[in-house]
Amino acid sequence: MDTTRKKPPVKTPIGRWAVLAHDLLVIPLAWLGAYWLRFNLGRMPPVFLRQSVYLLPIVLLVQGVVFWNMGLYRGIWRFASLPDLLRILKAVIVGTAGSALALFLVSRLVDVPRSAFVLDGLLLLVFLGGPRFFYRSFKDRALYASAQKTALIVGAGRAGEMLVRDLLRDPNVGFRPLAFVDDNPRRLGQEIQGVPVVATCDQLPETVERLGIDIVFIAVTQAKASAMRRLIELCERSGRPFRILPGLQNVVAGQVSIQELRPVNIEDLLGREPVSLDWREITRGIAGRSILVTGAGGSIGSELCRQIARLKPRLLVLFERSEFNLYTIERELRREYPDITLAPVLGDVGDAVVVERTLTAHGPDVILHAAAYKHVPMLEHQARAAIVNNVFGTATLAAAADRAGCSSFLLISTDKAVNPSNVMGATKRAAEILCQEINARSRTHFLTVRFGNVLGSAGSVIPLFKAQIAAGGPVTVTHPDITRYFMTIPEACGLILQAGAIGEGGEIFVLDMGEPVKIRYLAEQLILLSGKRPGQDIPITYTGLRPGEKLFEELFYADEALTKTVHPKIRLTAGTAVDRVHFQECLARLRTLCEHGDERALTQALQAAITSPAIAQAAGSGSGVGMA
Repeated sequence: MDTTRKKPPVKTPIGRWAVLAHDLLVIPLAWLGAYWLRFNLGRMPPVFLRQSVYLLPIVLLVQGVVFWNMGLYRGIWRFASLPDLLRILKAVIVGTAGSALALFLVSRLVDVPRSAFVLDGLLLLVFLGGPRFFYRSFKDRALYASAQKTALIVGAGRAGEMLVRDLLRDPNVGFRPLAFVDDNPRRLGQEIQGVPVVATCDQLPETVERLGIDIVFIAVTQAKASAMRRLIELCERSGRPFRILPGLQNVVAGQVSIQELRPVNIEDLLGREPVSLDWREITRGIAGRSILVTGAGGSIGSELCRQIARLKPRLLVLFERSEFNLYTIERELRREYPDITLAPVLGDVGDAVVVERTLTAHGPDVILHAAAYKHVPMLEHQARAAIVNNVFGTATLAAAADRAGCSSFLLISTDKAVNPSNVMGATKRAAEILCQEINARSRTHFLTVRFGNVLGSAGSVIPLFKAQIAAGGPVTVTHPDITRYFMTIPEACGLILQAGAIGEGGEIFVLDMGEPVKIRYLAEQLILLSGKRPGQDIPITYTGLRPGEKLFEELFYADEALTKTVHPKIRLTAGTAVDRVHFQECLARLRTLCEHGDERALTQALQAAITSPAIAQAAGSGSGVGMA
């Protein structure tokens, strides 16, 4: 028995034949209608009536063949769009020209009115395109009416238009765009994709209530921090859920769609403008070279490794003291960048043996020193650990880089190194001075990059607040007026690489951190973003400033002469004149005290190291005061 399964015959969709029948019907309507219009709406001499009927089969045959071959039946009426209209226009032009040529060959156009062909083409365009778009509009209206939720779009610009178009294209997503609000008065009363602009953004809460809106979509991609905070506060006042589109790069890439909408996060509230980097210059300093990153598994170090890996270094050395962090970042980089060569090194920057062996074995051209202890309150009572790691770890690594002849060494510092009031800031200030001191006598270019807090880094306030909110509160803030500078981790790392590309040695680069933000504001907004009410659902308690903590941080000393660089987000200062002999004496005393001294003596010696007469004279009398 023949068990070979026969293939079922290919069936042509019934819809295609229906569309073909429709188009074959409108061809004679357009042809006869052209004659009718040509002769003053029906006052047609009998001879021309007979002529139009006599020539109709030729027109029908030519235009029918043209329409079929030009793909008028590939599209689906339900999804008729601008490309379909362009296809119809091309088919009408070719079909009309083809029928004119055929009639010329048959009858030499003896008495056929020339205007009949123009009118025939215009009528065909209406008769072919009109029903298609009417059908789509009818089907869309029926589906939109059944959508479960109504949406208000904030922003009637390009992003808003693209979002509405996507919502209208696929009603199955369950949202029906009902109206826009926009601050541009010229847009009020206009319609975009059939959706009206009904009010300004300030009227958002009232508009939501009046129209019965279920959800608000924020489609503003270039708002500054203050403008974005205002929009989010208006959305919060409306009492409706809201979502936001990502940044301008997604609009440029054409990725604005319902799938791109996401909940608002704290980065949106800070609203920093996108940073433009000179990746060509950065790549020139990374590609094909050996790069070593210390603290490679930390928040800053791991992001540096990700950005460096994209630039195709010859070798990327991952130096990390935490076994788990080293394992995690190595596994991620091998998965995401399988073509680059990695050298994971488990070690401490204060271990001279492992540092020397690593630099000898891998010969790094560039060292990015991100390894450091950074938790301010904890280090206030752990001065020895902070000094050993942040000061002497930097000294060990810097000396080895000098001996190995590395091209550049970049120290990642902090705003807490300016007028330090705590042990952590003082150790980073000492590390800055150390790098400037060694730069004066080394072939290696020693650079420092100084910036404030980064959002979401390990041990920072944002993860702490999120954990406290998840636990039901309270959220603890040290002081209602305490402020900090913030930027995202990718932004900070990109600017670090940019500073490294433009540095020549000895500079301290200061990143533009924007405006400082009140920690109380961050706490309140994180509570609101979680769907709770600050002070009601989640209490906020003020615990008082912790040891070594300041109400506000500074990015540079008052008398540091900041100058512009080629990048608008990076400033630089020549730094501090260093009395090398005195500073080395201070370091020697610190080493001795690390072996035998108590915490108080270490703290005093550390303060003396960063406020020696030569340093204070150049850096200003505010340097190094108030440290606990």
